[in-house]
Amino acid sequence: MTADTYNDKVVRQFTIATVLWGVVGMTVGLWIAAELYWPSLNMGIPWLSYGRLRPLHTNAVIFAFGGCGLMGTSLYIVQRTCHVRLLSDRLAAFVFWGWQAVIVAVAITLPLGITQSKEYAEPEWPIDLLITAVWVAYAVLFLGTIARRKVKHIYVANWFYASFIIAIALLHLVNNAAVPVTWTKSYSAYTGAVDAMVQWWYGHNAVGFFLTAGFLGMMYYFVPKQAQRPVYSYRLSIVHFWALIAVYMWAGPHHLMFTALPDWAQSVGMVFSLILLAPSWGGAINGILTLSGVWYKLRTDPILKFLVVAISFYMMSTFEGPMMSIKTVNSLSHYTDWTIGHVHAGALGWVAMITIGSVYAMLPRMLGQQQMASIRAIDLHFWLHTLGVVLYISAMWISGVTQGLMWRATNPDGTLTYSFVEGLNATYPYYLGRFAGGALCLSGMLVMAWNTFKTWQRAPESCAVPVLAPDLASARA
Repeated sequence: MTADTYNDKVVRQFTIATVLWGVVGMTVGLWIAAELYWPSLNMGIPWLSYGRLRPLHTNAVIFAFGGCGLMGTSLYIVQRTCHVRLLSDRLAAFVFWGWQAVIVAVAITLPLGITQSKEYAEPEWPIDLLITAVWVAYAVLFLGTIARRKVKHIYVANWFYASFIIAIALLHLVNNAAVPVTWTKSYSAYTGAVDAMVQWWYGHNAVGFFLTAGFLGMMYYFVPKQAQRPVYSYRLSIVHFWALIAVYMWAGPHHLMFTALPDWAQSVGMVFSLILLAPSWGGAINGILTLSGVWYKLRTDPILKFLVVAISFYMMSTFEGPMMSIKTVNSLSHYTDWTIGHVHAGALGWVAMITIGSVYAMLPRMLGQQQMASIRAIDLHFWLHTLGVVLYISAMWISGVTQGLMWRATNPDGTLTYSFVEGLNATYPYYLGRFAGGALCLSGMLVMAWNTFKTWQRAPESCAVPVLAPDLASARA
């Protein structure tokens, strides 16, 4: 490859990794969903227990599947909207292989029980140091490419990616401050309620910046690209960006309602969560209205269906989240399967679908082809995934509301009406629905893996894309 072509090698590597880790992460998720219905599936083996596989599943789908998708699409988009090759091919290679090393290290240590026991931040301190090194390299690669751009304008997708990179760096460093004791054990620098506050400042902003801001970068590039229409309102996209960045950082305490956290901090989390509804829906509406005049394309373009339904799930999740942060609602939903349903509406509905749609749109263009090997397979994947998500979250919503109502029901004398076991018996059947929904989603990923392989087989030996190639995605780039 030369300086007058894009560095798509690293993007192709991240794309393949995205599909691979998507299959792996969802397989682990399906296995632990099965363990909830058939507990004997752990076979008495500690590293197959639910408590160890569950964080492996969350790390695999968030940081392996989602992370590779974010890195791949960001490096694809930044080159095409800035009209330059990546800052450094060697740095790009380090970012890819370094991130894969992080993923493998996490996949080995978590089943062995080596963990910090912090949600979304389970890896121990040596892995955290590796993450830091890779993330700094990624930031230099991405922001350095923007600094070399040949156009004055910075397209809004790059704003969202940049905010995601910078915010995650800050969150990672602060939350993972720890005192190492051995190579496999450390103790948090914080204690008690302070540790919980820092953790959920990190945890919710991991959702806000890793699982929202970065994927909004995908939305602002691939929806206009696939629809062949400019963004509905570029001004609204800028308002969306700054409002989201300003508000999201303060919403974390809503994860700690009715705990030892000071009541004022809980109220701050609730208020900012409610405010967050406005920028979230503003951005989502901007994405939806980009299709004005071309809605007919949804009949024949399954990639566009993935992207638009992803935005719909984003709207649903960003309405549900603020609603669940209201204290009276949270008193019903907290610690129940309703929260699990909400998380997966965002993870499987928004994150997975926008990533899958973006990969389907991006991959053939990098391989010198007009489209994926099979459009019918993309359509099949769409329906498998959509039905799987609906079945999954519906089962969890019903189960969660049932749990909440039963757990807080009291007799006239103040005693609990139902025991925990009675609540478990009432919700147990819905875990089979959860498993069935997950099975449909995994089946769709396997279809995607096959379609990706067939598309790769058809690729010409040389498929380098010249810099400054026509780009319909950014009307103002």
